[in-house]
Amino acid sequence: MLRLGLRLTVSGGRDALVRLAIIAAAVAIGVGLLVTAISGINATNAQNGRYAWLETGFASDSYAPPVAVAGDDQPSDPLWWSLRRDTFDGEDIGRVDVAATGPRSPVPPGFDAVPGPGQLYASPAMAELLRTTPADQLGDRYGATLVGTIGPAGLATPGILLVVVGHRVDELADGPYATLVDNISTASPSECGGDCGAGFGINAEGISLILGVVGAALLFPVLICIGSATRLSAARREQRFAAMRLVGATPRQVAVLSAVESAAAATVGTVAGFGVFWLLRPAVATIPFTGARFYTSDLSLGLLQAALVAVGVPVAATVAARLALRRVQISPLGVTRRATPPRPQAWRVLPLLAGVAELSWFAVVGRPDTSQGQMAAYLPGILLIMAGLVIAGPWLTMAGARLMARRTGRPAVLIAGRRLSDNPQAGFRAISGLILALFVGSGAVATITTVVGSARTPGPDGAMVVQRSFHPEPLALGVLDPVAAIPGVVGVTVIYTAPKTSAVTNQGPPPGLVSCAELARTPSLGRCPPGAEVVAIEPQIGHSVIAGASSQADAVWPVADLPVEALAALPVDMVLVDNDGSTAVIEQVRTALQMALPQRFGPETVDEANLHGTRELGQYQQLANVVIASSLAIAGCSLAVSVAAGLSERKRPFSLLRLTGVPLAMLRRIVVLETVVPLLVTAVVAAGSGFLAAQLFVRAQMDRTLQLPGPSYYLVVLAGLVVSLAVISSTFPLLDRITGPEATRND
Repeated sequence: MLRLGLRLTVSGGRDALVRLAIIAAAVAIGVGLLVTAISGINATNAQNGRYAWLETGFASDSYAPPVAVAGDDQPSDPLWWSLRRDTFDGEDIGRVDVAATGPRSPVPPGFDAVPGPGQLYASPAMAELLRTTPADQLGDRYGATLVGTIGPAGLATPGILLVVVGHRVDELADGPYATLVDNISTASPSECGGDCGAGFGINAEGISLILGVVGAALLFPVLICIGSATRLSAARREQRFAAMRLVGATPRQVAVLSAVESAAAATVGTVAGFGVFWLLRPAVATIPFTGARFYTSDLSLGLLQAALVAVGVPVAATVAARLALRRVQISPLGVTRRATPPRPQAWRVLPLLAGVAELSWFAVVGRPDTSQGQMAAYLPGILLIMAGLVIAGPWLTMAGARLMARRTGRPAVLIAGRRLSDNPQAGFRAISGLILALFVGSGAVATITTVVGSARTPGPDGAMVVQRSFHPEPLALGVLDPVAAIPGVVGVTVIYTAPKTSAVTNQGPPPGLVSCAELARTPSLGRCPPGAEVVAIEPQIGHSVIAGASSQADAVWPVADLPVEALAALPVDMVLVDNDGSTAVIEQVRTALQMALPQRFGPETVDEANLHGTRELGQYQQLANVVIASSLAIAGCSLAVSVAAGLSERKRPFSLLRLTGVPLAMLRRIVVLETVVPLLVTAVVAAGSGFLAAQLFVRAQMDRTLQLPGPSYYLVVLAGLVVSLAVISSTFPLLDRITGPEATRND
């Protein structure tokens, strides 16, 4: 039977080969996108793992007993280590200062030895930046000579900006933020939420929340696409298998033949899908899903993952074909005795309502505290809504078809409405993939629109350079003079922390004290009363203003009871440098501030500070775009296959209609109406469900009201509907070819 099944698959003439090619192509597209999504998850984890050594000094394994070396029982020497974050033209730079206490100090990955005093190693991208940038804008910050590049083992991403500077032990031990470590960390940043050190690495818990939705969102359209493709083959073979039953074939033999043909086509498509993935790898690696590019080798599959896809897809195709041929399995006359299937009942909307209720619960009682808990809370609700849309789709299709048929007297509309009412499952099946894509896209776009709308936006002083002081201490006399002397600097404003004994201090956080002469150079922070020398501004107001959350330009601050001369002895909270906004001046200011007031987090402009607050959102937006694009691509494939399958199933009825005088144009209108009516009806429900799910999500996560997407979203939806009509129209030549008089003959 296996050999016969293979012969029927490849020796059935041109139609059989075309059918095999269509199924294989549909499966290949679905498998290619699914495998690419899985490899993207693996690439994210691989990239995150290469950030591990930058967690040295923060992760607990940095202070564990030194890792033993085979055949070497001598203790290793500790290593002085200091990790900081720098910035250049909006791009983050990782800076590591090291000092070996002996020849046996641990060596970071990508190095042959710990850099010596005055030596600087850089990533390839950073080395090129150092060579092409004037020293007073970048190189002077490090006080060392570039002697080599960091090897691939130490680079998390191809374009990472990273420097490692060697120092003397006494020099680094007395410096800020240095710690003595025993080992180079191997702990992934995901073990501390992606923010252990200076903010490098990926928040794997947050990414996992999105990737869980990504995987579920892609899985549904892929399964629908595979099911549609195998049903195309099954529908064309029903009559042939029924004839085999009539001449004595057993149900088991027919099942084996069906499985062989379906599995053969799906196997070819699965192999081709892996080929699609291999071809897409270089292009996918350039997409910054996590804010940075991948190495092509990161996009890989584990053996178990590859085996599950390679085996699971053909098995799913075989099961789909077996279900499609269940009428033949029951009786060889099942093909001709086609009764109207049971009409869907209103209970089908219950899973959809249950998913909405699940999300509503967390919007009312509050979200879980951890990202893993949030994923466990939201993912079932989202999956339940997606399943609910598929389950409720036939009932919604039937309701729309009945309404259409009642309000028209046109023959094409009546025929399409009657057919959809009799078999709404078949009508909805063709557009189910697009409906899921619309739900996912609507929810993702609405959520991101709301988050972006509520994010902080920079004010008019976006080019102002800000240096926060995380270890407040008085400034040395004249330390900021080099900053003020840079051409293009308008003024330097220092916000001091008020002493606890000051009259302006209350029970809350101490306010900031500012010289009125300096405050006049930064009007976004407010004004002084006439005659005042020092004023007290609200606690943390400088941080909120530089992050763009608010402007205090109209505020008039109360006079402080300290003389201006006393400010120099107070701890510094923040330094703000107003400038002409040119890149060269900003980088010179940044370099001078780094040398004058070294901090773990380097100086940033107001615009850059705001960008850091929304960078993770940008990562999620990239993932949402991938979901939308992939879902639409898979859904378009599913629609084309489903429409072609529907035409093949009804070529005899359509041929009889043409023989009775029905023009071909009317048949085309019937085909369009049978697809457009369920598409429009369920699209409204899917988009509304997406917006509702997004509203419940942002209410639980942010306690905000949903902001509807802008015109671009509606243009994309309209374009998707137009493309759907184009896909339907592309089947018209097939309709013309299969409805000729020869299709009405009795075999």
